[in-house]
Amino acid sequence: MKENVFDILMYLFEHYFHDAVQVDPNRDDIEAELLGAGFTRSRVHDALNWIDALAEHRSMPELGHGPTALRVYTPAETMRLDADCQGFILYLEQIGILTPGNREVVIDRLMALDEGPIDLDTLKWVVLMVLFSQPGQEEACAWMENLLFESPNPVTH
Repeated sequence: MKENVFDILMYLFEHYFHDAVQVDPNRDDIEAELLGAGFTRSRVHDALNWIDALAEHRSMPELGHGPTALRVYTPAETMRLDADCQGFILYLEQIGILTPGNREVVIDRLMALDEGPIDLDTLKWVVLMVLFSQPGQEEACAWMENLLFESPNPVTH
């Protein structure tokens, strides 16, 4: 099976994180299920490490920002996040779905994926995963779900 970390994250999000009932299986059980589903051990470890790094961001303080604050992308980030992705991140921040801190977590987690350039769909799912993992972001998460599932037309910037 040809998979990447994002495929495993989507599997986990669909089977564990998006249920209304919180299930807290241990890491060994999750790893066994993923291996049983056909994912390779190295990719499973990469995905679980990605989730661990996401969890570490929960305790980080929120970044301050002002009306003139501007996020400048590094050359490595611009190689992976095209103008559409950068514009969509800015749009989400402007409408209040992403805070500056959550924006940085999203960018960090996107850069940690083992893929080449990031497409808009992958970006949207990572935003949803980040928001879902952050306490107090229920309203932003609901907005993002609406953008992801109910918007048949792409958002223009």
